[in-house]
Amino acid sequence: MSPGQVTFYRFFFQLVSIVPLLLTAGGLRAIYPKRLWPNLLRGVLLAAAALLFFVSVKYMPLADAFAIYFVEPFILTCLSALILREKVGWRRWTAIAVGFGGAMIVIQPSFAIFGLTALLPMACAFLFACYLFLNRAVGSADSPLAMQTIAGIGGTLFMVGVIAIGNGFGAVDFEPSLPRSPLGWILVIALGTISSYGHLLVVKAFRLAPLSLLAPFHYFEIVSATALGYLVFGDFPTPSRWLGIAVIVGSGLFIIWRERGKRRPD
Repeated sequence: MSPGQVTFYRFFFQLVSIVPLLLTAGGLRAIYPKRLWPNLLRGVLLAAAALLFFVSVKYMPLADAFAIYFVEPFILTCLSALILREKVGWRRWTAIAVGFGGAMIVIQPSFAIFGLTALLPMACAFLFACYLFLNRAVGSADSPLAMQTIAGIGGTLFMVGVIAIGNGFGAVDFEPSLPRSPLGWILVIALGTISSYGHLLVVKAFRLAPLSLLAPFHYFEIVSATALGYLVFGDFPTPSRWLGIAVIVGSGLFIIWRERGKRRPD
């Protein structure tokens, strides 16, 4: 299936899987948001990020794509400094620069092999950082259920438009298609359901705990992506990529440590 179609199913079945929660929470009145347009924008940003990631893993090993994607915490820190005017001193700016250097270590051999495709996970990271930024900005106004439902609507409508335009230009990555087997249906339904309830937990977690406490758990994705990439596809990072991953994770953990240090100035 094309990455565009997979992304559509991811958001469509997100909406379908959330219906049981809607019924138990009081129906449509339970999901009416106070901030409609920001939550629709959250869905568009998340759908665009997911699309870029699905396109990248079509052509790149899963662990490589994840390693490049993990510049996202650095981008989120930059957005917080530039837009929210949060204090970011020279130590954290240095860690951000070092982290991007680690991403370049991973990107360099990938770029030689895959070309501009190797930059897609970085674009995905930027869009996902913007999505998380909006989570912080609007997370206190609406319930997680309302935020997730409206984001699902925004993402689904966005992907309908993207597939229509992309397929109209004959782009193979946006070709509309149906799953060709029962297993295919199971996988796309599971993708949407896991994504839906996973992001419900993310929104809930952002309400209950500070970002500096939650951020380290984000790096578990590198471990799980590497393990799954090896077990399912036989992909395993080269030593140079492991070096880049170590630099990225080390820089990210340093930023997290600084933010947890009583928020003292750098």
